[in-house]
Amino acid sequence: MSSPILFTIASLIWGSTFWAITLQLGHTAPAVSVAYRFFLAAAALFAVCIARRERLSLPWRTHRWMALQGGLTFGISYICTYHAEQHVVSGLVAVMFALMVFWTPIWSRLFFGTAINRRTWTCGAAAMVGVALLFWHAIGDALQAIQAGGNGHFIAGVVLALAATMASAGGSVVVTKVKQQCANLPLTMAWSMLWGASMVTLWSLANGDAFTLPDSGTYWAGLFYLSIFGSVVAFFAYFTLIARIGANKAVYVTVVTPVLSVLLSVLLEDYRPGALEFLGMIVCLASVAWAVRAPAPKIVQSANLNNPIESP
Repeated sequence: MSSPILFTIASLIWGSTFWAITLQLGHTAPAVSVAYRFFLAAAALFAVCIARRERLSLPWRTHRWMALQGGLTFGISYICTYHAEQHVVSGLVAVMFALMVFWTPIWSRLFFGTAINRRTWTCGAAAMVGVALLFWHAIGDALQAIQAGGNGHFIAGVVLALAATMASAGGSVVVTKVKQQCANLPLTMAWSMLWGASMVTLWSLANGDAFTLPDSGTYWAGLFYLSIFGSVVAFFAYFTLIARIGANKAVYVTVVTPVLSVLLSVLLEDYRPGALEFLGMIVCLASVAWAVRAPAPKIVQSANLNNPIESP
């Protein structure tokens, strides 16, 4: 496939996965749906490796990093995302994930000492202002509701969405360690997803969640789409795109994705943003687009750490 087609595939799939998550809400516990999703995705990837007659076993030193990546990216991040979308419209959660462009170099700075250039800091501050504008009215209404005796579910949803982006960015930083141990991308993705799904399962059992099988066709259609297309096909398209045109250009997928997600929320979730919300989205996404144009530090660029590579 040509690079424009790969770019389109990754953007369209990831732009729709945030809404597809809503198809699974209410049928079973969010964490159970996350476990189902990544067990299925891992099985598909292992099947690919078996079809290619590749050895599936890896040394423990590699598994330690894959377990960390799986716990952050396919565990904490997605549990927070699914819970967040119970209270916040899916398109807004997608906009929050654009902030991974900034969280990733921050984690890289903390754990690897990688320098962060001035443009990244400036654009990150601008993006935060955009997010504040985006949620200004909604958070104000939620605070008034709390004072009137209501619940603070919306604010909890925003906090969970932020936590999801930070966990996913942390997982993307760990990718460099995984790649140093094993360059077989399908195999390491499969093991990482299996680790993440297993950790989510243990957490769900400890939390008392019931592993039921919903009888909704919509639920299973959403699960199949999220597992195969959102968790396997889109990642393959994105990683292939990075190899062809470079990470700094491929990362524009994360700028297009929130735009498509917001459009779907307007069409399918009755989301009606006002002028302030539109301004917030424009400021946030414009700052992200400007940030990814900045030259990345060598250690980050070589490991693709300055770019988010995980998305619901």
